[in-house]
Amino acid sequence: MTRYTPRPVEQKWRAAWADAGCDAAERDADKPKFYVLEMFPYPSGRIHIGHTRNYTMGDVLARYKRARGFNVLHPMGWDAFGMPAENAAMEKGVHPGDWTYENIDAMRDQLKLMGLSIDWDREFATCDLDYYAQQQRLFLDFLDKDLVYRKNATVNWDPVDQTVLANEQVIEGRGWRSGALVEKRELTQWFFRITSMADELLEAVQTLENWPEKVRTMQANWIGKSHGLEFEFELKGRRAKKDEKLTVYTTRPDTIFGASFVAVSPEHPLAKRMAEKDAALAEFIAECKRVGTSEEALEKADKKGCKLALHAVHPFDQERKLPVYVANFILMEYGTGAIFGCPAHDQRDLDFARAYDLPVTPVVLPDGAEADGFEVGSDAITESGAMINSSFLDGMPVAEAKEAVIARMEDAGTGRRMTNYRLRDWGVSRQRYWGCPIPVVHCEKCGVQPVKAAELPIALPKDVSFDQPGNPLDRATEWLKAECPSCGGPARRETDTMDTFVDSSWYFARFCSPKAETPTNRDDVDYWLPVDQYIGGVEHAILHLLYSRFFARAMNDTNHLSDSAREPFGALFTQGMVCHETYAAFATRDGERVDPADVSETDDGLINAKTGEQALRRWLSPEQVSRTADGATELESGAPVEIGPSTKMSKSKKNVVAPEDIIDQFGADTARWFMLSDSPPERDVEWTESGVEGAYKFIQRVWRLVQEAKDLPAGSGEPTPLLKSAHRAVDAVTKDIEGFRFNKAIARLYEFAGEIGSKSSDPARREAIDTLVRLMFPFTPHMSEEAAQLLGAQQMLAKSPWPAVEAAFLVDDDVTLPIQINGKKRGEITVPADSGADEIERLVLEMELVQKHLDGAKPKKIIVVPKRIVNVVA
Repeated sequence: MTRYTPRPVEQKWRAAWADAGCDAAERDADKPKFYVLEMFPYPSGRIHIGHTRNYTMGDVLARYKRARGFNVLHPMGWDAFGMPAENAAMEKGVHPGDWTYENIDAMRDQLKLMGLSIDWDREFATCDLDYYAQQQRLFLDFLDKDLVYRKNATVNWDPVDQTVLANEQVIEGRGWRSGALVEKRELTQWFFRITSMADELLEAVQTLENWPEKVRTMQANWIGKSHGLEFEFELKGRRAKKDEKLTVYTTRPDTIFGASFVAVSPEHPLAKRMAEKDAALAEFIAECKRVGTSEEALEKADKKGCKLALHAVHPFDQERKLPVYVANFILMEYGTGAIFGCPAHDQRDLDFARAYDLPVTPVVLPDGAEADGFEVGSDAITESGAMINSSFLDGMPVAEAKEAVIARMEDAGTGRRMTNYRLRDWGVSRQRYWGCPIPVVHCEKCGVQPVKAAELPIALPKDVSFDQPGNPLDRATEWLKAECPSCGGPARRETDTMDTFVDSSWYFARFCSPKAETPTNRDDVDYWLPVDQYIGGVEHAILHLLYSRFFARAMNDTNHLSDSAREPFGALFTQGMVCHETYAAFATRDGERVDPADVSETDDGLINAKTGEQALRRWLSPEQVSRTADGATELESGAPVEIGPSTKMSKSKKNVVAPEDIIDQFGADTARWFMLSDSPPERDVEWTESGVEGAYKFIQRVWRLVQEAKDLPAGSGEPTPLLKSAHRAVDAVTKDIEGFRFNKAIARLYEFAGEIGSKSSDPARREAIDTLVRLMFPFTPHMSEEAAQLLGAQQMLAKSPWPAVEAAFLVDDDVTLPIQINGKKRGEITVPADSGADEIERLVLEMELVQKHLDGAKPKKIIVVPKRIVNVVA
């Protein structure tokens, strides 16, 4: 009996599948289609084993669905534009394209080692000219449909990457890639009119029944539809203009009598005007621009304001004057960029009021609370209740009070009911080279003009330099020269390129016809779309998915997709991460080793607690560390190593494992099996050497069973216990794969293998082992193919049908019942499944073990629960 040797077997079957064209997809009207897609990777250099988990999940589905008779499309590509390539160009002196394509070659080779059943003939990178040429065509079509426009806008500016960032790309006030503090600048930008579809995008979220509820909620919250009141405050004071008014928006008009201040965004026109003659205010606004600009950053920042030399008159009490501030927590992009603050019932307003000693007047009394002495503490009151301290609103419920305020202001002509959205149009201009050029030119005579479709593609120039900050396209003298398509005069090309989120917002459609001379081939997209199963990380739950949903609608409106593809992803699954413990060594700046036990973390960083010197952390990869029962040391130096908690694999912390290392030692099937066996697919899984070794041992165990079975005779087809177990396994594994319960499917296969091992004389043993191999095929395709061949399979499993279930074999003729005597289990009895309670009672009383416990006495009571349990009370 020989051991299973993964490397030659896996090479053999990868070549066989490729030669047989097992993974190639073509339209076939006679088969149901299944389009499975994992979010495509950025070609950053090398993949680690954690990257392969979602691709393995998709592959399990692809192989399973093919076996079930589906026509499967399972493609792969590369999200290849973006700043990292430009950073590499600056750091290493290479062209971004050369760096990107070298990485793609390396990563493709790594992925192929995993045995993924991908149609590689459909592969493309978003930096391929053929791809972004069609993206430029879409841009022109969107422009013609008024889905694209250009305007001056205050933008988030990354001073290091020297490019504009979307609000979502600003994390805690810093650029998501560079980590630099983001500034506010006013630039002319291109925008996609995503807000024109806000209502449809929001309403359709509720139809996405096969998406995780948390993702649907995140999408709805990001669109952020709200109903409220827009009204005007009259402004008074020495700096106020005659009859000047300030328009504010609120979703809580019921709290108007609790207002204690009015505030505007630092970008509000009023703030800018007042800053012209107020140096302190101008400096405050400049400070706000240096701090985070995202909603998340503003939410976390200390609430600060600068008081203006004017006040606002309360709309229902002319004697009541409210101070006006410029406040750092107000977004110009939401509502009117101005609010009234009711501290008692909004946490941000309360924090601000406490900081500036402003009144806090509760106007909503929560249900069940006493009005006498009711005060607001450190938390704002957000519960519903009845109005107090609110003049004509007193006693009203909140909803009624909202309507009453809106009605009074609409009658007076000072306010109007409004619907607002948190969602803003998508700014897609980026001031960088490595992106899709925007296909317009600037003519002094005719202004901005779209290029003619016949002139596409507008290819990126290759002869560019990265020896100075800024956009290299601004310095590409010859490339900049163009002819105006309107007047024929000289023009200058647009140097902004598109946000890389554009590239990933329609790639799923391009996979249907990657070589088409138009963005899509309608016959292909009408057949394949929508994607039946989309798999990716929850970190893309908002931006990528929302932008893709917008793009699908825009492509439908411009006749590139059918109505049925307006929702591009029929089902969505967000997988958990692969985690690994971290390892770190410490040293002083002079290189002297520091024991991890002596390192303390302070506000000033890490220090050696014994000497007070600064300590530096150096992350180590698993192969650089020696583990013992007493801890860990660095292999090269012998220095003690700190073992950190298991966390998401990341190159920055070096807690990654290369696929090649695992494949060389254990094989790709072992990696696939372990990643899906140890945790539900939506949860994180911890990569451990012991877990991988356990998976490898199981594959060897199955291989031994196969070698034992190859010379066994075929069974008669009679329903033996093992044959019944095989059909139950097929039924359970089928349901678990369909339900994305891969870990449960694998647990059932472990159990089934155990049953085979324990029933060595069952006549259906050969059939059971053959069934085990076929059920394992989506998870361990290489070993399963080799095993099936050894068992005499007439065709490769990649082209074979899924094992069928005979319903009759799922029904047990007998059932085994536990027997409890006085509450303790004492034994079991096996009876025909259709036995009645009286018959079971008679058989139990005849059992020797029951007679022994009764000791000649009659039982006080016998309780029989058919097919469940027998209870005897002595």
